[in-house]
Amino acid sequence: MRRTLALLGATAAAVAPLAASHAASAAAPLPTGVGMVLNAPIVDAAVTPDGQGYWEGASDGGIFSFGDAGYYGSTGSLHLNAPIVDMAATPDGKGYWEVARDGGIFSFGDAGYYGSTGGVPLAEPVVAMAATHDGAGYWEVGRDGGVFAFGDAGYYGAATGLSPTSPVVGLAATPDGRGYWEVNSAGAVFAFGDATFGGNAPVGQAVVAITSAGPGYRLASSDGGVDAFGGADFLGASGGQSLNKPIIAMGGSSGGYVTVAADGGVFAFGGADYEGSLGGSTVYSPPPPPATTLDDGITPYQRAAWDRVNICEEGGRWNVEGSEFAGGLGFSRANWATFNTFGYPADAAQATPDQQIRVAVAFATAYWGNPNAAPDQNGCNGGY
Repeated sequence: MRRTLALLGATAAAVAPLAASHAASAAAPLPTGVGMVLNAPIVDAAVTPDGQGYWEGASDGGIFSFGDAGYYGSTGSLHLNAPIVDMAATPDGKGYWEVARDGGIFSFGDAGYYGSTGGVPLAEPVVAMAATHDGAGYWEVGRDGGVFAFGDAGYYGAATGLSPTSPVVGLAATPDGRGYWEVNSAGAVFAFGDATFGGNAPVGQAVVAITSAGPGYRLASSDGGVDAFGGADFLGASGGQSLNKPIIAMGGSSGGYVTVAADGGVFAFGGADYEGSLGGSTVYSPPPPPATTLDDGITPYQRAAWDRVNICEEGGRWNVEGSEFAGGLGFSRANWATFNTFGYPADAAQATPDQQIRVAVAFATAYWGNPNAAPDQNGCNGGY
């Protein structure tokens, strides 16, 4: 069942944590990211078992701890073969794993290492992970729905081939670890093992994460909306608020959950405490070279940055055609229609590479406030 305060059609103006009462009762001001410049954007989150703390993770593997969440290390100072895309906490909250886009696993605290797909050629990149109920194993899931099981994590099936037009974005395990759900960006849920299907998100919502809650699950959308299914309680959502940045992650505890925005802003619901956030932070962007422009008004810096995105996302192809995404940069048809104000072809796949990059620059200017931003500097994590 989907419940939001009011659905937004786009990202708007200001992040204000819903759990303001926590901040008001605190003895000292809770941390914020105002004035902080991050080396990489926030891409994931996890909540401690008691709901009184959480971690935020960046695409370079940097970890930021709040409340009773302990800091046990990170990959922030390492050179990674691929950006970090997700994290998971151990059952006692005294450790966590990070997973990279190539499936590489990094273990910290009491999190054990049980193997990974790092170094193994994948059909599609890894997008998320989940841990087993005892912490002695974990699953990785690819963008195509492929599932990889390690340790005591059982393999119960995969959504490979079931979601050809919408990438899988998350996986959540059942309480006993004998099943799991996958969800794609369109909100379709696929159940395996002892996981029970409870419903899909409403059509048109861009789902970004899934968490389990007893026999059911919750879905988080980029606009801040939350959907609860299969007996999972709905405890609130930020769908009616104006957000600085879209929601990109969700973490759950036994009695609540938090949603996290791309700038690190945190929204806490139910038994999950608000303990501060990185809200208001910015991401370092190296200064571009002198702004010489090429055809279609793009700079060499912008072309090089988006060329890397194209290689990462589509393997160098610019004429990719799909029902939801098209072109060499994975533009959704809605975003192409919105930001293509230059008279280019109505189908991104029929536009030239420079034309697609010009629209991407317009998108980056509106979405990140920086014409030189490009998602390969932000995790290269999917279509736009």
